[in-house]
Amino acid sequence: MGEVQAGGTAEFDAGGEFDRQVARLLEAGYPAVAGVPEEEFAARVAPLRKVVVDRTAGLSAPEPENGRVPFLLVISRALVPVEEAVARTTLAGKSKPGIVDRHYKPGELERFTTLEELRPPGEPAAHLLFGVERGEEFCGAVPADAMAEIAGRGRTPLTMEEGLALVTQYPAALAKNKCFSLGATRAGDRRVPALWISQDAPKLGWCWEGNPHTWLGMASANGGRGARVGL
Repeated sequence: MGEVQAGGTAEFDAGGEFDRQVARLLEAGYPAVAGVPEEEFAARVAPLRKVVVDRTAGLSAPEPENGRVPFLLVISRALVPVEEAVARTTLAGKSKPGIVDRHYKPGELERFTTLEELRPPGEPAAHLLFGVERGEEFCGAVPADAMAEIAGRGRTPLTMEEGLALVTQYPAALAKNKCFSLGATRAGDRRVPALWISQDAPKLGWCWEGNPHTWLGMASANGGRGARVGL
């Protein structure tokens, strides 16, 4: 067994993983899109590190290939718009940037917002999400039914921003026949956003809430969003 590190355990260094996620966002150019220096960007999210470290004992190491990760650092679309976040995703071992499906009309992404019951007060710059699963068990299920089952377990579906955070931090989580819907972001109609693979790149699209797909599950996380920091 390895040496226990500050901010974590020998099995899983939660503080180190938080630092890795911040570094990944810096590498992906999030500060430039947000219009702030890298140091300021890192400083804004830094208070969330203690929250993660304090929960180390209840966290396990990431298993992105199996669709499970302990936590995600999620950046608000108010800082980094959805289109910019999509363009900063790739598949594991690939370099082509993600794209937005043509079935989203120009400017239409703004209509897709977080469900009111899941929307945090104010306008946070970033938040934490714990116990994330891509939900391949729901492949072949009707999205509306999958969402009902997730709610019954005390869990919540992921938003667009959260799904993009998952693929940004763990490209291996988006895999062939193991793609996922993002049921917490809706536009007041029957469309459910989803992330899948197209031409060796991630694609943000949508499917009807009543139509099942054998390759599309429903991503979720532990009930409620974690700590957040303001803009």
